[in-house]
Amino acid sequence: MLKRLSCFLVVVAALQFTVAACAQNSGPGIFDSHTNVGAVKHKGEVMYNAAKQQYTISGSGTNIWANTDEFHFVWKKLKGDFILRTNAEFIGKGVELHRKWGFMVRKTLEGNSAHVNAVVHGDGLTSLQYRKTAGAVTEEQKSTVTFAGVIQLERKGNTYTMSAAKKGDVFGPEEKVDLDLGDEVYVGLFVCSHNPDVTEKAIFSNVRIVSPAPADLVPYKKYLGSAIEILDMETQHSRIIYQSPKSLQAPNWTKDNKSLIYNSDGTLYKYSLASNTPVPLNTNPAKNNNNDHVISFDGKMLTISSGDGGPSIGYTVPVNGGEAKAVTTKGVGASYMHGWSPDGKYLVFCGERKGEYDVYRIPSGGGPEERLTTTPGLDDGPEYTPNGKYIYFNSVRSGLMQVWRMDADGKNQVQITNDDYNNWFPHVSPDGKWIVYITFLKNEVAPGDHPFYKHVYIRVMPVTGGPSKVVAYLYGGQGTINTPSWSPDSKHIAFVSNSDLLFPVFPIAKN
Repeated sequence: MLKRLSCFLVVVAALQFTVAACAQNSGPGIFDSHTNVGAVKHKGEVMYNAAKQQYTISGSGTNIWANTDEFHFVWKKLKGDFILRTNAEFIGKGVELHRKWGFMVRKTLEGNSAHVNAVVHGDGLTSLQYRKTAGAVTEEQKSTVTFAGVIQLERKGNTYTMSAAKKGDVFGPEEKVDLDLGDEVYVGLFVCSHNPDVTEKAIFSNVRIVSPAPADLVPYKKYLGSAIEILDMETQHSRIIYQSPKSLQAPNWTKDNKSLIYNSDGTLYKYSLASNTPVPLNTNPAKNNNNDHVISFDGKMLTISSGDGGPSIGYTVPVNGGEAKAVTTKGVGASYMHGWSPDGKYLVFCGERKGEYDVYRIPSGGGPEERLTTTPGLDDGPEYTPNGKYIYFNSVRSGLMQVWRMDADGKNQVQITNDDYNNWFPHVSPDGKWIVYITFLKNEVAPGDHPFYKHVYIRVMPVTGGPSKVVAYLYGGQGTINTPSWSPDSKHIAFVSNSDLLFPVFPIAKN
């Protein structure tokens, strides 16, 4: 199964150059600079909170409309395709109903420049606005979403697409426009007060500028760079803590709250949250490890998956590294390890046997395996609840990939999610209250696949049932959250996002 192949990263010289160039950036956060655009009376400002990775922008200006604009702009020059995304909100009640915040792409910094922007107004109006040529009249496409808290503006060639959502919702219907602004453009955040005598403020978080996979990228042969992010589940604010031009995948949070364990290029690494330093783990003789690795409930052991020259088999190994002991049998089919029972006696995994992928359990010390699912089609991602009563997994049996639950012995299999998306890898929080999972769009991804480099959501739902809420909007997929990544206190998760263009928000890997 291609999705499980280990990662052999080919790091192109262009990406390495981009990282080096970005490291010299002296602007606020990931941006080059900031400036007033147009004849603004009051100078705007930006404050960057490095600890929270948030931007507070103050701006004045008559409007962003008609033939010319006045506003404050925090910008970076970019070429090629990109995805711009941010959460934001105004600070205070404000004066004008049409004060504005948003993400903009601009040909020049002149007030009458051609541009396109995804904008949220003070009265809730959310729209895609654009001026096709310098000095032309601004045009607008209104979104059905109002009072958006999350906006995304994507460029593919000369097509610009806006997506918007209220915080916690999936994106609503897209708005698109074809517009030639040239290859090199100014991209950035903006605030406009809609009143020349007034200054307004907005705070921006989860600000991302993503360079997506090129059309000719060959999956599992070439890879984009990676960012490990820590998400606060209460606020939905995410911080990038580590970046690499390599493919990093599937961070597990250790039970002592000190480290993350992830895989990269066939090796497992233990990443210290205190020193921001990864150290390779010894897993001999398992050397070609993939992103199916899970820490036991007591924090002492790992179960890992390794396919050194053949189908993946399961191993156990001490959490700090050591000799890996084979658990599943070589030659019977691939085995991808996903969960421990709370008492440490059993492992559950996705096993390929005679062309069918099902959930199996096996004693953690090795022994006969037991098939728990028998429905034709892919069953994957099994994981025990902390009380050991249930196993959650994902299955394509109902048409789309959805989250399911069964008793620990495989009985009473019940569908938990039932929507128009493909939902993978349910992870139950350590306190047993929540399920977090990753969602792929059905127009991008087939139900039985979870590839790299797609638009995905991370969503959460109560373990007792109820509506799901989006907690992260990102570009990722394979390797983002394949394995359990909750913090021990159930307040945070770790995940991986991807981009071909890396900004040094935090330490960049040197290897």
